[in-house]
Amino acid sequence: MAIRILPSNLVNQIAAGEVIERPASVVKELVENAIDAGADRIEVSLTGGGKNLIVVSDNGCGMSKEELPLAIERHATSKLPDENLFKIHFLGFRGEALPSIASVSRLTISSKTTGAENGWQLTVSGGHKEEMLPVALNEGTRIEVRDLFFTTPARLKFMKSDASETGQCIDMLQRIALANPLISFYLYADGKKKMALNACQGELFDAHKQRLIDIMGAEFEENAIEVAGENDFCRIKGFVSLPTYHKANSLSEFLFVNHRPVRDKLILGAIKGAYQDVMMSGRYPVCALFFDVDPAYVDVNVHPTKAEVRFYDNASVRGLLVGAIRQALSLGSQQSADVGGLEHLLETGVRDMTEKSFVQPAENKTSDFSLHAPHQTFTSAPNISFHKTASSRNQKFIPELENKYSVRIPEQQEPQNEENIGILGLAKAQVHNTYIISQTSDGIAIIDQHAAHERITMEKMKQGLEQHLRQPSQMLLLPEIVDLSLSEKEALLEHQTMFADLGLVMEAFGTTAVLVSQTPALLGEVDVKKLVKDLAAEIAEWGESYALTDKIHHLCATMACHGSVRAGRALNIQEMNYLLREMEQTQHSGQCNHGRPTYIQVKLADIEKLFERR
Repeated sequence: MAIRILPSNLVNQIAAGEVIERPASVVKELVENAIDAGADRIEVSLTGGGKNLIVVSDNGCGMSKEELPLAIERHATSKLPDENLFKIHFLGFRGEALPSIASVSRLTISSKTTGAENGWQLTVSGGHKEEMLPVALNEGTRIEVRDLFFTTPARLKFMKSDASETGQCIDMLQRIALANPLISFYLYADGKKKMALNACQGELFDAHKQRLIDIMGAEFEENAIEVAGENDFCRIKGFVSLPTYHKANSLSEFLFVNHRPVRDKLILGAIKGAYQDVMMSGRYPVCALFFDVDPAYVDVNVHPTKAEVRFYDNASVRGLLVGAIRQALSLGSQQSADVGGLEHLLETGVRDMTEKSFVQPAENKTSDFSLHAPHQTFTSAPNISFHKTASSRNQKFIPELENKYSVRIPEQQEPQNEENIGILGLAKAQVHNTYIISQTSDGIAIIDQHAAHERITMEKMKQGLEQHLRQPSQMLLLPEIVDLSLSEKEALLEHQTMFADLGLVMEAFGTTAVLVSQTPALLGEVDVKKLVKDLAAEIAEWGESYALTDKIHHLCATMACHGSVRAGRALNIQEMNYLLREMEQTQHSGQCNHGRPTYIQVKLADIEKLFERR
């Protein structure tokens, strides 16, 4: 068969397969063109989820009569004045969007420039131009896209329901709106207003913050912390959520490079790495991160949709982002559960909420954290004082319930230095040998003793390794032999030096076993076989994608989990208060190594509402 050049309409349809995937792709391309045209008000209207009709109107600079026919030609653009692909300052530049859309739909473009007597209208049906006509129009451009994919009916079979396609369009417009807070955006679907975002006022960063609240809600603002980082060619600013505020997928991770919404694997992986030891597996943070990168250090010409980018120095950008997020998380590291009022308390069972920070982490300590004081017998009921109100009534003890459920505490407790008491207050009781109840200045706190000690132990291990200090170990009276598979054994011994720095000393023993002679002193008594087998399982999941720092964090997390105070262990008041004080001086103590909250707070006002005292 002879080689021939394909006709232009077929070339455009092939290109449309990459550029235009669904109605949301059309919305993206047309809205970005409006932003490049200098518009500060953009309206989008959909019918049938955008499959039947998409209308995008703006008040930008418009196009002249001479420019309209060129706008639908392939690789015709006004976005590269110096023809330099290494200094791209526009959202669009390839000149493919309009011709691709025109080849698979019935496209009508109406536009008017400043000072022109009238606008002009051009209709293109399946790639075939019709005669231009004058039209009455305000300054700007209006584009109608009818019967999307009517020339490629096979593509229509892959479209989802109208509601689903509308949702995709809303999500796309929200991402663009987040990057451009000084522009007003409106979206209508089948005649109903679905989104109305007025232009935000003030400096750009303040405007970004306000637009985030408009789109993501006040709840995100209450659970978010600011992120900032900068190097020679890249500046990062934005907001990330606390580890205890998360979603089931990554759709709430909004990423922007030079005001362009992207879904970049490098950035997504860096975010995951930054949260890897503070958020539970399978959950994703909520964030909005804005990257200002020197155009010479980033390539946005990777894919026709421009949703992916390539950085000149991937390692530098990843390190900057991970460092900025971890720094932000450390500043708010003790933040965790706070109640949002009586209704939230009743609906959610007091969970997934956030509290203000404790005191700043204290200077590094070298003392081991152990809880081995003798058990104390409790002899009286908890002494928790509440503010009296006019409706207060004398309440009598019910001995049967008190004897069955209460944990008794001595009335005369050892006095504590008020200056050393932080936001977690003083321990008053332990219930089910698992949870510590403490009295704070304005309510009570409920602490998961195992989760709290797990985080403290892990941070002590990490702290020692960062200072290049070998963790103290304890010699086993009888070395423990642990049988493993050959692959597990080899994987463990590959990291033998790292384990030794953590205080776990092991060596090969026979074909498939390892002999453990020392364990970390921080862990106290530990089930050696279970610890080693769990470490082997962790390493099996790593693959080659984890950096050394990530591996160390994984090891510390697994070992800390095995050595922490177990649920079901009885603690006395001194042990409980010591645990609370350690939490107040430990980074990331608001959540355990798996991302679960270590404590929640219940305000006295909410308790009084439950008992109708208010």
